[in-house]
Amino acid sequence: MEVTPEGCRAARAILKWSMRDLAERSGVAWTTINRLEAGASARDATAAKIVAAFEAEGVELVADADRAGAVLVLARRRT
Repeated sequence: MEVTPEGCRAARAILKWSMRDLAERSGVAWTTINRLEAGASARDATAAKIVAAFEAEGVELVADADRAGAVLVLARRRT
């Protein structure tokens, strides 16, 4: 999955995370996250770590030809 600057910022906003919060949770240097959000592309391994950190909190990145962002996925409650 590609991590877009918009998607990364949107996911952090949903979780109320700073770049440093994401860095701690993903194991990616905050300077790398800063460069990514400024428009640099991420290596596949780096993107995978960022995606995994967001998904662990229920946030999925969305990126296709028409849009980029993030969505919060809530688990269904069992009754």
